[in-house]
Amino acid sequence: MELDRSDHETLARWAADCAERVLPFFEQKFPEDHRPRHAIEAARAWQRGELLITDAIAAAFAAHAAASDATTHAAACAAARAAGHAAATAHAASHGSQAATFAATAAAHGVAEVSDAAEATARERDWQRQQLPELLHALAFPLRNNR
Repeated sequence: MELDRSDHETLARWAADCAERVLPFFEQKFPEDHRPRHAIEAARAWQRGELLITDAIAAAFAAHAAASDATTHAAACAAARAAGHAAATAHAASHGSQAATFAATAAAHGVAEVSDAAEATARERDWQRQQLPELLHALAFPLRNNR
């Protein structure tokens, strides 16, 4: 699928929205670590034309480093990865789908009961689909069964 700049910006904004929804899972465990939040802000700044791709990529790497530091907390780790992929969407639109996938993973790990994980994932994926124009669904949700 060939994307124009507007579609790419829409995906970056959407990826940032997906990551921001689950950011509390990270910030509750690591309140002093702002790398994932900065990555989400970088995605939004790039989308508005206020940040270079290279700066967004640097923010993405920093958020992934935060995720590596949070591996003992699955929801926090996935939330940081979502933020990293949101920022990386500036470089390659396909990172938007990864941001959404990690956001859904964070939502699943963030529930108290393991039996609620599938429902949390489904709710997150439904919300994600509602936020994105349908013409971009094929890029954002490349797998047929992506719950």
